[in-house]
Amino acid sequence: MWADFADPADRHLALRIADDDLGHAWLMHGDRRIHIAEVHQSGDPPAMGRYRQRVLAGQPPEVPYDEALPRHHWDPAARRDQLDGFGVDATVVFPNFGLLWERPLQDDLPATLANMAAWNRYAVGAAQEGRGRLHPVAHVSLRDLDWLDAQLAYLSSNGIGLAMMAPGLVDDKPLSHPDLDRAWAAFVHHGVTPVFHISAFPHPFHDEWYDDDSDVVAPVLSSVFIWTAPALALADLAIHGVFARHPDLRLGVMELSAIWVPMFLLMLDGGFDFHSRFNGEPLTRMERRPSEYVRNQFRVAAFGYENPRKLIHQAGDLFMFCSDYPHAEGMRRPMEDYRLTSGDTDGELGENLYGGNVGWLLHLDT
Repeated sequence: MWADFADPADRHLALRIADDDLGHAWLMHGDRRIHIAEVHQSGDPPAMGRYRQRVLAGQPPEVPYDEALPRHHWDPAARRDQLDGFGVDATVVFPNFGLLWERPLQDDLPATLANMAAWNRYAVGAAQEGRGRLHPVAHVSLRDLDWLDAQLAYLSSNGIGLAMMAPGLVDDKPLSHPDLDRAWAAFVHHGVTPVFHISAFPHPFHDEWYDDDSDVVAPVLSSVFIWTAPALALADLAIHGVFARHPDLRLGVMELSAIWVPMFLLMLDGGFDFHSRFNGEPLTRMERRPSEYVRNQFRVAAFGYENPRKLIHQAGDLFMFCSDYPHAEGMRRPMEDYRLTSGDTDGELGENLYGGNVGWLLHLDT
């Protein structure tokens, strides 16, 4: 996919999937192994563990990757047709391998941008095959603002409404840095919504905290503190006035949990107010409190077990249904399994949870 959809001049930078001598498939950049290419079985994380132990033991796969991979994991038409059985009208689709390689390639900006652009071109075709039912999410970086503007223009003109980006520093600059204001203006101008998603973005804590964990993409500490990166990024954008300066900016958070949001909104205003009183003036002069900007311009996906009904009552109508299908930690029966744990979210309460809020991120209301 990366070589096929990369600019011809950049094809030497393309990622690829290749088998090792035992027959295990790997995500590769040149001769460098980035991560094992695994076949997920939805709702069955232990199956992943068994396979990873097989790799570590030097045993060949029981079934080769190309044979084990279900068609609906890579064929947009098959995924589209599968939705009827789930009782789902439409779905947001993230780049599976795009969740693995951004941090490993962070020192190679040309390769980073070339592979992001390749996925984005593929995403346009996937959306067309989806016939309005698939909403692929683009993959972008704020490290080259000319490149970003051109990508957002291309995506917008081809009906792509969401773009995944890292909730972290951009070449040592916070997301609120004045040099990045052009990026937020570009998202608004082109009508593409930035979203944060769990992936191999830079760690929110020092790298040494994670060094003894063999899982370089999802170390234990990243799971424990899954909410810290998006919370820090949101706070930075709110208290430094990015939302205030760009009132039409919308931002989504996916698969990074939601149970933290009520406490975060309380602490956001509390910390901002305390700092203002302690220093005699606010850090940033704004017409509204920071939490008001967040509530007006942000939506977050909530897992069913987080009790979205309770979260809505605590923090407002900010939450979205998510399934993480077809990943192993996701739900085999998205709607049915979600409702088993989410509480009573039918009727008016569920209208935005099950579609309205993600539609708002996609600008379907405009």
